[in-house]
Amino acid sequence: MIHRFKPTKYYNTYGPNPPVLHVSPGDTIVTTTVDAGGLDQDGNKITEEMRQTSPDTEYSASNPLTGPFYVDGAEPGDTLTVEIQRITLTRPTAWSANASNFGGLTEEAPGRRLLLNEPLPRTSFEWRLDRENNTATINFPESKVRNPVIPLHPFIGSIGVAPRYGRVEMSLTPGEYGGNMDSPEVCVDSTLHLPVNRKGGLLVFGDIHAAQGDGELSGVALETSAELQLKIGLIKKQIEWPRVVNDDWIMVLGSSRPLMEAYKIAHVAIFEWLVADYGYAKWDALQMLSQVGRCTIANTVDPNYTVVAKFPRKYLPQ
Repeated sequence: MIHRFKPTKYYNTYGPNPPVLHVSPGDTIVTTTVDAGGLDQDGNKITEEMRQTSPDTEYSASNPLTGPFYVDGAEPGDTLTVEIQRITLTRPTAWSANASNFGGLTEEAPGRRLLLNEPLPRTSFEWRLDRENNTATINFPESKVRNPVIPLHPFIGSIGVAPRYGRVEMSLTPGEYGGNMDSPEVCVDSTLHLPVNRKGGLLVFGDIHAAQGDGELSGVALETSAELQLKIGLIKKQIEWPRVVNDDWIMVLGSSRPLMEAYKIAHVAIFEWLVADYGYAKWDALQMLSQVGRCTIANTVDPNYTVVAKFPRKYLPQ
């Protein structure tokens, strides 16, 4: 079944929020997202009535999420799969910024000042998207490279399920539930695997990036809105950390701080996957991963960092 869903409310947390729709394994969701700042396809901000609010607390306004979608039959210990079939950018522009108190080159964040210097000044940028030719360009009037053209690579920056142990996490944070991983691997022709921690899973997503470099150094990618087509599946098997599978790689996404801990989480998890599911002997798996494995840094700016450990599928049993 194909569900065409029009959001009327957006959430800024991963957690036990009321589901907007029930879907079954095998169903497809077609829906839209707003950008990380809450701008829709026309560049208009969503209203306060459309945002998650509470009389008892304040929520971060970043990364409004579409959903949650309740997957019938999903139980704690299962794995939810999300096949990303289509990401259609719905605006001819994307915004970005060098942000104050945020990014990979600062030790400052809202409510946490670890340096004595003033924060970086906020500098805003508007990129023009050529969706037909799959490129983006911008004008840099003070640089020798005045009008750089870069390729688009749309992906879902924030996607996940309700966290373990009844926790609530803000939409800026990645973890074992997925979340704001900011990984370019979560793109069309890839399938994301997420551990189910609560009945129904409660899948939410948003924060579409038209392009982004490894690490999301400034803390802001090419932020824009999109229409998504996602096919939902369910595996009666437990995983510990999010996985991504495409034609060429199997991958595990580990999120933590410091960066080395995220690196170890991702690599221990993919090592265990090779042994458990693909028949590698224990120390042979470590040797192969050491020689043919690859690794990317998805983000170094969020409350947790995210590392992607990758293993080529051509070295898996056929």
